[in-house]
Amino acid sequence: MSRPNPMPRLARWRSNVLQAPLFFLSTGIFGSLSLAASLFDRHGRLQHRIARVWARACLLCAASRLRILGAENLRKHAVAVYAANHTSYMDTPVVFSALPFQFRILAKKELWALPFIGWHLNRSGQIPINTDNPRATLSSLAAAAKTVRTGTPLFVFPEGGRTADGTLQPFMNGAAYLAIRAQVPLVPIALHGVYDLLPIHTHHFHPGTLTLIAGEPIPTTGLNVRDADQLTQQLRETIQQLLAQVDPAAAAQPQLS
Repeated sequence: MSRPNPMPRLARWRSNVLQAPLFFLSTGIFGSLSLAASLFDRHGRLQHRIARVWARACLLCAASRLRILGAENLRKHAVAVYAANHTSYMDTPVVFSALPFQFRILAKKELWALPFIGWHLNRSGQIPINTDNPRATLSSLAAAAKTVRTGTPLFVFPEGGRTADGTLQPFMNGAAYLAIRAQVPLVPIALHGVYDLLPIHTHHFHPGTLTLIAGEPIPTTGLNVRDADQLTQQLRETIQQLLAQVDPAAAAQPQLS
């Protein structure tokens, strides 16, 4: 996986003076629109459309192009659990830009404290998870499983947080657990180039081409929760293989037992 090179002064200036302010301005505008829409949008459809427009505006602000590989795998099932590697704050705009249907996100509860973004997450029915409290985690997973069983797709970042160096981190088994509980497929998604765009602890955009690769859905019919660890390992290995399609260095990353 490539790493951003030191930014030229002009590019840093462009990021600070133009791209970042436009990003925050669009987040404020679309967050306010989503909040207003939530007052009468019972099913969240309009809020989701607003989120998709916001996501595309974010990519425009970042001067980055998104390409989608395996798009047909995003449409094979009406309901599924979708899981991707977590590389950057820009992962969320990429996911909202790419997924062609309404869904809910299982995300760390800390995001709910952010202005505009947190307001949208709360009012649009996204599901917070507290990974520091086992009881709260189980409660969140139960609520998420109920959401999937009622017919709403769910999106999860199994790593639980952003990677510090761009490499694939260990996966928690929440995504596998949810897919098994709901008896729906688990769809692996690999995000490439998003870490390079906005690495952790960095405030400057490094524009480039972003890639989302959707893999074949993994069936869960007949599995039970005791199979969650094995399914999680299969998910991680599949995402690593998907990354290797566009970045051969990803294939050299060690597998976790």
